[in-house]
Amino acid sequence: MISYYQHKVVWITGASSGIGRETAIQLSYIPHISLILSARNTTALQEVQKICINNNAACSILAIDLEQTHELEEKTMQAISLYGRIDIMIHNGGISQRSSVIETPIENHRKIMEIDYFSTIIITKTILPHMVERGYGHIVAISSISGCFGFPLRSAYCAAKHAMYGYYESLDIELRSSGICVTIVAPGRIQTNISLSALTKDGSPHGKMDDGQKNGMPVDRCVRIMLKGIARKKHEILIGGIEVIMAHIYRKMPRLFHILASKIKST
Repeated sequence: MISYYQHKVVWITGASSGIGRETAIQLSYIPHISLILSARNTTALQEVQKICINNNAACSILAIDLEQTHELEEKTMQAISLYGRIDIMIHNGGISQRSSVIETPIENHRKIMEIDYFSTIIITKTILPHMVERGYGHIVAISSISGCFGFPLRSAYCAAKHAMYGYYESLDIELRSSGICVTIVAPGRIQTNISLSALTKDGSPHGKMDDGQKNGMPVDRCVRIMLKGIARKKHEILIGGIEVIMAHIYRKMPRLFHILASKIKST
């Protein structure tokens, strides 16, 4: 696995916390790697950068607000200019939701789609010509188990993550003979702070750790599984516990899935 990442330039969005932060730290132990870390929270990014540099990785930060999609093409060009290329793009930044369909305003749907979906395709479309010209690259789209099936209190989030699946599966087919890989990662319940910042019906943060997150898979284990799968150039990586089993049931026995899904706690 280590050899796959050596001498690579890896750009990670959402790198200030959770899966993105842990990904940066685990990659920083790999010799001759160069990292670009992006998120809104510059202070948190600097803390992660310090850890990565202490592990002897080349590491730069580029502050980005994924909701400001009009800025992302320019930000992507800035990222490319830092090391002259992007070898591996890890789309990790995003936001979740905790509100029912009937109470969720359309503004929340638009915000989640901008951050979780449109931001990734703008960055991808800007990077692609550079990857195609070089005949090399790897695009990693971190979707969610919620991108595999619907789930209560997450209609907008599920929609955005389903959209990622459709886009990146299409891209994978288009690029199959180009030397560029596409990997879709679908984490389930992982011990991160994603539920804290999830949007409620009035647009405010959920502000609490859901039991599902608290009792989920440790983030370091999740990232180890993910990085091994990326290095093997897997098309799809499902990560989690019973929710991964649910994804397989949904695909093979949809009627049984709907019976079981109604009994699962949504937080």
